[in-house]
Amino acid sequence: MRRIIFTDKAPGPVGPYSQAVRHGGLVFASGQVAIDPVSGEVVYGGVAEQTELALKNLRAVLEAAGSGLDRILKCNVYLADIGDFEAMNEVYKRYFTKDYPARLTVAVGSMFGGLAVEIDAIAAVE
Repeated sequence: MRRIIFTDKAPGPVGPYSQAVRHGGLVFASGQVAIDPVSGEVVYGGVAEQTELALKNLRAVLEAAGSGLDRILKCNVYLADIGDFEAMNEVYKRYFTKDYPARLTVAVGSMFGGLAVEIDAIAAVE
């Protein structure tokens, strides 16, 4: 059975989508960006700061679904500029220390609101 996931510990949707959808033993988390969940404001700065907040938001959504970063099967990372790959990767590897999930990283040219990074995931649920 399909279950919609929502938590106020991550930014609410800014369009017609859910933070995540849980179905069977999987959770499909929508892309998370550097939006402060309390103020609703975009947190600008470098890609490292934005990656940090995007991963914290992703963790909050996954935990609300009964999962976690350690249960991610596949991550997609979207960068506005591929030149930010190394800075993003330095932060990313602090959140995933072993048994890394599968990952796609692509440069998309430009992103909503001038953001530098967005990260979505598919994770297992116990």
